[in-house]
Amino acid sequence: MDSQLAVRLIAIALVGYFVGGVSWALIIGRIFYRIDMREQGSGNLGATNVFRTLGAKAAIATLLLDAAKGAAAVGFAWWIVPTAAFGESAHTWAMILATMAAIFGHSYSPYIRFRGGKGVATAAGALIILTPYPWPFLLGLFIVVVALTRMVSLGSVVIAGAYPVACWVFYPSNWAIIGFAVVAASLVIWRHRANIGRIIRREEPTISFSGRGAARKGKGGS
Repeated sequence: MDSQLAVRLIAIALVGYFVGGVSWALIIGRIFYRIDMREQGSGNLGATNVFRTLGAKAAIATLLLDAAKGAAAVGFAWWIVPTAAFGESAHTWAMILATMAAIFGHSYSPYIRFRGGKGVATAAGALIILTPYPWPFLLGLFIVVVALTRMVSLGSVVIAGAYPVACWVFYPSNWAIIGFAVVAASLVIWRHRANIGRIIRREEPTISFSGRGAARKGKGGS
């Protein structure tokens, strides 16, 4: 690896991590509602907890902004490690690095003592650019699971599990993408381990599609 590429990869990792670490759930809660989302509901800094606590408008804003920071991190990598200058392999690995850095930053934010959300929306924004072909299928699967169960966490876990399979189908010869998909899915599922336990015990809260998304029972959430 030449020094120019190494410096750019370090920049990608740092930018991805610090951009990913921006907690839009916390910012929106404090600026517009004068509350700290870490002290509301499940305490998770993600769109689902915002939806349950503040309603659909705040949740949609959080979701889109969290996705945008993932897309921005990958877009930065796309720009500073172009295929024409560094080759297809380096270009792909640079975007993978940006994706993982953004997810890690969202999950373990440097700005709030390494707390954060589960990383699903940030991953979605990044992966729409990195691996666009599986996403219509994954989005449809997520919508079906959430519509049937009213559990966002279950939808997130299901599409995380399906993502490596979808990458294997759409990118069968790209082992970098397939390997990354396994790692990314494992991180998202690990971040949902408490939710999985509650789902098994039938204690996981559900969302309401009318009015504010109150949980059916329990305080855990995605």
